[in-house]
Amino acid sequence: MTREGVVRGQRAAVVQSYKGHRYPVEIISHCVWLYHRFPLSLREVEELMLQRGVVVSYETVRRWCAKFGQTYANGLRRRRPRPGDKWHLDEVFIKTNGEQKYLWRAVDADGNVLDVLVQCRRDTAAVRRFFRRLMKKTRTVPRMVVTDRLRSYGTARREVMPSVGHRQSKYLNNRAENSHQPTRQRERAMKGFRSVAAQRFLSAFSGISPHFRPRRHLIPASNYRAEMTVRFAIWEQITGIAGQPTAP
Repeated sequence: MTREGVVRGQRAAVVQSYKGHRYPVEIISHCVWLYHRFPLSLREVEELMLQRGVVVSYETVRRWCAKFGQTYANGLRRRRPRPGDKWHLDEVFIKTNGEQKYLWRAVDADGNVLDVLVQCRRDTAAVRRFFRRLMKKTRTVPRMVVTDRLRSYGTARREVMPSVGHRQSKYLNNRAENSHQPTRQRERAMKGFRSVAAQRFLSAFSGISPHFRPRRHLIPASNYRAEMTVRFAIWEQITGIAGQPTAP
């Protein structure tokens, strides 16, 4: 099957999933976009939609985000170019229901988020699991991984991918550390994550939010607006808006 055929099939699957919803796709996708793009609560999304004349409850927004968020994120990830051969990995503490967990994150040299994983431990077994999940998801093996000085990285790397180069330094991993910032903003806005939904939300969030965050400080304003126009067009394609009939 050609790439166009795959895209059409994916779009048809998304459109099929809207059946039974009384709100049009434009409203559903807009609510999901608001919640994952900006540090807003569900009630704040409800208020913004009410200001626009759309009456929708925050609980309905929550169900939309749970149902469609990961689907949209997967569609965006499939549109991204093949990840680079140099991966940056990092882990941070997060709170879920008052308990300390660890959020593992991997990005490539261009800052694209490869995957995130919430785990209870910060040991070799946790790193080993994250390495294997990364290789399965990206279907590739990097040339080099860059991490901090946590010893578990070196042990797990020698077990899982011994042919891969490894650099450990607290000064070389700013790319992965900076990628945590939007998550920190959401954590503060949500007053912590729920333990059951943390992985599900962060997986969708890490796929949607970076799509609308080009490195604006590196490009002129005109180029930024052109880039965002392209990204919004891609969003309409993967959500199914582009396939909707236009009003007369």
